[in-house]
Amino acid sequence: MSGEQAGATRFPAEPDERASVVRSDYPTTAIADYVFACMATNGETRTALEQCSCSFDVVASIIPHERYVEASTWLSMQQVTGEKGALFKESAESKAAIGDLRRAQAEAEIRCFE
Repeated sequence: MSGEQAGATRFPAEPDERASVVRSDYPTTAIADYVFACMATNGETRTALEQCSCSFDVVASIIPHERYVEASTWLSMQQVTGEKGALFKESAESKAAIGDLRRAQAEAEIRCFE
């Protein structure tokens, strides 16, 4: 992207639009993994299910699946200790991808958990 659209985040305006983004971009296993992990953190209640599902929808509406996988991979690789782990913690690429994911998660927190 270039010009005005470079770096801009577009939020789908309508719920149906958001749902179509989620269905077309993210595989079912990614959706389930996200919701299960979220529920493990926030309690395994009906309310947590609704909040975690909402959270996933918001994250998926902000970042495409490819970027989500990239950020998740960087986060996993940051667990490597020692000199080899430094690459995964200090690169501009990892910081950018993780930053995108963290911003999407923060937006989801505001929309779904407050």
